Amino acid sequence: MSPSARSYATPVETAAAVTRLPHLETNEHTRPIEHDINRIILRSEQIRTRVRELADEIAATYAQVESGLTLVPVLSGSIIFLADLIRELPMKMKIAVVHLSTYPGRTTTAQEPRAVCELAGDVEGRHVLVVDDILDTGRTLKRVQQMVRDRQPASLRTAVLLRKPDKAPPDSEVDFIGFDIEDLFVVGYGLDFGDYYRNFPHIGVLRKELIP
Repeated sequence: MSPSARSYATPVETAAAVTRLPHLETNEHTRPIEHDINRIILRSEQIRTRVRELADEIAATYAQVESGLTLVPVLSGSIIFLADLIRELPMKMKIAVVHLSTYPGRTTTAQEPRAVCELAGDVEGRHVLVVDDILDTGRTLKRVQQMVRDRQPASLRTAVLLRKPDKAPPDSEVDFIGFDIEDLFVVGYGLDFGDYYRNFPHIGVLRKELIP
């Protein structure tokens, strides 16, 4: 059975409707992020609520675990999702990180995942939850999941904030899903374009002229 997810809000919402800023003389690096966003598909309040719901689902799943839980965030896109999620989880846990690059530079098309930092941390014999920002082609998750399996965990589950159901492979192994979204290139809440926009509190779509 496929895990439940929330569909994102369909009405178009421009970034200007969320934050209105005075006119400033700016350049590419100093102008407010909101000026680069065409529309917002998930607001921070929606994300916050759903992350709490996911934490409840995860806590219930691991309620009887005695041998220890290890979270494996896939860096760098999951950092904000991870930070918010673990603060809602009531149990003790360890964190073992792995860093893969799938969208190098200013590309918007997923490439073959490249390991920047191999899996490091306490995984063997523990219950492991992989935490990632988005599931699209599934190649990154499959690689990380195999890395974990090679370390012989007690169990392996996966949580993703976003899933593109029209693009994700049907055999993708995901247990907890935040939202289903269309096949759009999105930024914010940890997701980036050229390593920018991770600090944007909402999830949105860039203006077309900013994407090569």
